[in-house]
Amino acid sequence: MTTTREGSLEAPIRHPIDWKTPEFYDEDALNAELERVFDICHGCRRCVSLCRAFPTLFDLVDESETLEVDGVAKTDYVKVVDHCYLCDLCYMTKCPYVPPHEWNVDFPHLMLRAKAVKFHKGDVKGRDRLLTSTDWVGALAGIPVVTGIVNRALKTSAGRAVAESVLQVDKRARLPEYHSDTLRKRHPHLIGRQAQGEAAGPTTGKVALFATCYGNYNEPGLNEDLIAVFEHNGIPVALAGKERCCGMPKLELGDLDAVDQARQANIPVLRQLVDEGWDIVAAVPSCVLMFKQELPLLYPDDADVQAVKDAMYDPFEYLMLRHKHGKLNTTFAKSLGRVVYQASCHQRVQNIGQKTRDVLALVPETTVETIERCSGHDGTYAVKQEFHAAAMKIVRPVANRVKQAQADHFGSDCPMAGAHIAHALEREDQQQHPMTLLRLAYGL
Repeated sequence: MTTTREGSLEAPIRHPIDWKTPEFYDEDALNAELERVFDICHGCRRCVSLCRAFPTLFDLVDESETLEVDGVAKTDYVKVVDHCYLCDLCYMTKCPYVPPHEWNVDFPHLMLRAKAVKFHKGDVKGRDRLLTSTDWVGALAGIPVVTGIVNRALKTSAGRAVAESVLQVDKRARLPEYHSDTLRKRHPHLIGRQAQGEAAGPTTGKVALFATCYGNYNEPGLNEDLIAVFEHNGIPVALAGKERCCGMPKLELGDLDAVDQARQANIPVLRQLVDEGWDIVAAVPSCVLMFKQELPLLYPDDADVQAVKDAMYDPFEYLMLRHKHGKLNTTFAKSLGRVVYQASCHQRVQNIGQKTRDVLALVPETTVETIERCSGHDGTYAVKQEFHAAAMKIVRPVANRVKQAQADHFGSDCPMAGAHIAHALEREDQQQHPMTLLRLAYGL
């Protein structure tokens, strides 16, 4: 993408996030910047279709006495902030005023600052602290006896009513199951594994899998599909000796101290793997983006963070790099027919191109249709009582595209988005992750 202002063909850039300074948390300075950027957005309105943040802003302006941003009460700014889940699409696909434009609009990172100020003031619900504590919730719900109780309770109307009443988790939202038999428990032999890989291009040919909270506790089968596909391609897979949440849920909450704690736990372990010659992949795009973009912008001078960034790959990006150098197994056992999948926001903004489509298109007698629209899930946004209806409205065009395609398979690069789309279609658990489809094509 290039900026669209006259005479400029410069690619957008991101500035480091100066989150450790007192000025970052100065509420008056924040409100001044929000007013400046909101006024630019009000005059443009190109992003109105992306999420609920922009319609909320424009409604506030249109209902104000002045019909301008100066007529909106600053106490109402938070209504816009709460609808932003940092998908980054406005920055990467719509906004003509991103840096290096002189107006210097970075809407997502301004929303991040506003969320951080809100969190710093203590203006955050206990529910949100809980839902973003994915390590703690996963470990608790992963206790064998607790797992059964939690999974059964969340499938009953009574259990969902209690969750809605106590936690304000919408009783209509789709919630994932938990597994006591986690990925790391299933594959202890991969923890600290020693192996040699065959280098190709920038890849070393051996990968350390960042399992992710979701891929460890909720859908370990997805990571098993990835392991099977990579091993089938002669790429040894290892698991880190220890792992914490990447920090993306806490980032979206504005809890930057918790993000820092996750960094302190993960980066030294991952840096050691990089030094040992391992590349790093993760099956959840948000986790890849956290290490490739957000942490490097939060810690621009941290050499370890930058080293991990350089070694982090989306799994389909990695496979296509191998294919470019003749190292991908293209002998497939069966075709996939017609595939339609949603390219998740946090994969799209990595600027790697449509690598998922490109890999799946290598399968004979297979056609792939990509949907480039947000699903509106965002990990926790879609399950919250006050936002569930908005999330369902956002996903509706995606679900309609899937329905119209009448494909043999559908899903998303993001497993949570895929499940949300299936929920909107009333086809619960019929989604298939592209990595699952690739394993199916190999006949593994």
